Amino acid sequence: MQTIITTDDTSAINTRDRGLNYGDGFFTTAKVSAGHVEHWQYHKARLIECAERLAFPAINFTELEQHIKTAITGCKLNALKVVVTRGEGGRGYGLPQHTHLTILITVSAFPQNYSALVNSGVSLALSPIKLASQPLLAGLKTLNRLEQVLIKNAMASQQCDDVLVLDHQNNVIEASAANVFAIGDNTLYTPSLEQCGIKGVYLQSLCDKLAVEFKHVSLNELTQARAVFICNSLMGAVPVNRIEQHPFNVEQSMRLLNELLAKEAKC
Repeated sequence: MQTIITTDDTSAINTRDRGLNYGDGFFTTAKVSAGHVEHWQYHKARLIECAERLAFPAINFTELEQHIKTAITGCKLNALKVVVTRGEGGRGYGLPQHTHLTILITVSAFPQNYSALVNSGVSLALSPIKLASQPLLAGLKTLNRLEQVLIKNAMASQQCDDVLVLDHQNNVIEASAANVFAIGDNTLYTPSLEQCGIKGVYLQSLCDKLAVEFKHVSLNELTQARAVFICNSLMGAVPVNRIEQHPFNVEQSMRLLNELLAKEAKC
């Protein structure tokens, strides 16, 4: 069973909700354009994978999708967020005998600066916060985002648009709220997410269009790439114009990516 709470709903979340108390849940954030949720099939697949890997009961998508349809009616350009918690119950960390999901649907304004980023590119500094390894949660977008909160807090004093985040083995993993991918001499590659990090919806959609290699990536290797991008479901693919003091040509980066996409479309 599940309870769905939407943006305009006055229902209160119980103080015993496991999402509030333990971060026992997951979420996805999607772009809404002209009343349509972009890449919904990938967001749905993410929610299904999270539920399965975290031992949640199956989500009733018929009901959820109807609520989403109602919530985004009339939306021209917005951000949709779907949060799923395990609801109430259980003793301490122990799971409840019967789970009643709590699902939150919120619709908010679309970030105004995202449209301009494709043309200007983003500058990246190196975050002083490193990600811990936990393969059981790697790739999932759980409610446990304290590392990202610390990353954003540290970023406030750095001179950059976003940051590169490494793990404790000094492998590049992601940006503060986006995946990273690069174009090399003969390949398109992205950091391995087997130990930590989130596999984003946009990155997954890109993997279905192009051959993307997941591998360990060092900071030095990334700066030697022909082009580097950050991406998520709201901003799409945005070229990087600088990593620390190493510059990249934004126009060349977009040309390389568009050439790869055009080539694949002809196949």
